[in-house]
Amino acid sequence: MIQSKLKTIFLALGATLIAVSMIILPVETFEASKRGLNIWWGTVFPSLFPFFVISELLIGFGVVKFIGIILEPLMRPLFRVPGVGGFAWAMGMASGNPAGAKITARLREEKQISKIEAERLVSFTNYSSPLFIFVAVSVGFFHNKGLGILFAIAHYLGNILVGLIMRFYGYSKKEKLEVKNKKFRVWEAVRALHRTRIEDKRPIGKLLGDAVVSSIHTLLMIGGFIILFSVINRLLFHLQITALLASVIKEFFATLHFPKQLTIPFISGLFEITIGSDLVSRVKESTLLQQSILTSFILGFGGFSIQAQVASILAQTDIRFKPFFIARILHGLFAAIITLLIWGPIFGKHHETNKLPISLPVFLQDSHSFLDKLSQWGIEYGPIITICSLLLYIFIYSKRNVYRK
Repeated sequence: MIQSKLKTIFLALGATLIAVSMIILPVETFEASKRGLNIWWGTVFPSLFPFFVISELLIGFGVVKFIGIILEPLMRPLFRVPGVGGFAWAMGMASGNPAGAKITARLREEKQISKIEAERLVSFTNYSSPLFIFVAVSVGFFHNKGLGILFAIAHYLGNILVGLIMRFYGYSKKEKLEVKNKKFRVWEAVRALHRTRIEDKRPIGKLLGDAVVSSIHTLLMIGGFIILFSVINRLLFHLQITALLASVIKEFFATLHFPKQLTIPFISGLFEITIGSDLVSRVKESTLLQQSILTSFILGFGGFSIQAQVASILAQTDIRFKPFFIARILHGLFAAIITLLIWGPIFGKHHETNKLPISLPVFLQDSHSFLDKLSQWGIEYGPIITICSLLLYIFIYSKRNVYRK
């Protein structure tokens, strides 16, 4: 009872402090809000919207059920989740945060996975997208294409290790018996696909409309969290709270022989990965290895902004947030350790410079060029995609309300 009251007082004081700070610092609040809106408007919405809609359609058409039965022999032994988890894993890796949580919650709503399986699955299906790692972080912040390979290996391998550890979460002997009796049949997967499509009696038009409405609902929520945490991060800096936290963390950094100048960028990264990664790359007093280790941790941890987005998505189901939060800490630690371990083989004696010791393969150079063009295309046409999608959402939503009345 006392703990609950203390939590209430703490939350009330925190909200009051933020409200007063916004009144005292209106210019800083406005600039932070505008920055968060620009990130959502031009990048997050156009990059995630197609994936969200397609995932909804694939679930409705029964394709996910088909994939689930096909991947059951792989996902069960490795991660102790159903085969449909492979769909969440792949889509989360391709589209970035928080797509894995969105798809996992949807699978749980469809009762295709149990509560424990959902908590395992969501712990290792949320990634930073390849576009963000290679273009925004490695090229945009560090101006080093080779670091994208380093960050990607550490990030994706670290999350796989998290999945292998979380397979023991909530494990029971009953699950082991179910795995032994599970057989792999292609025709069973085809029948399941057809059965799922027949049972979902919605016409294609209704299914598409539901996919658009559900996706935009989620993206509007994500946009709100991005703007909110952009403001909170800026206010904490101006209120010297970030500096206070940095004074504590710098003692830990001193034991690791990390310069104290990295503390404030690191704390910023704990709140928002884009801001944190950018600030870490600007610290001239640190080595590239130190910057890379902290950036890998920040990418793995995900930041409180993304975690709040995931928490909001999971709150609509019975999936608990605590396993996901613990998994993010593990992911950050694993990614940082992997970065340290593979630094020598990739960079060798050149780790103090911003150049790779060897030239990148042609196919990787081409992929970077493609990602650069894709990023520029997104910056130019992203807001247009957002406007058109919102207009479509308004049209579908208003039409349905008129129909209901």
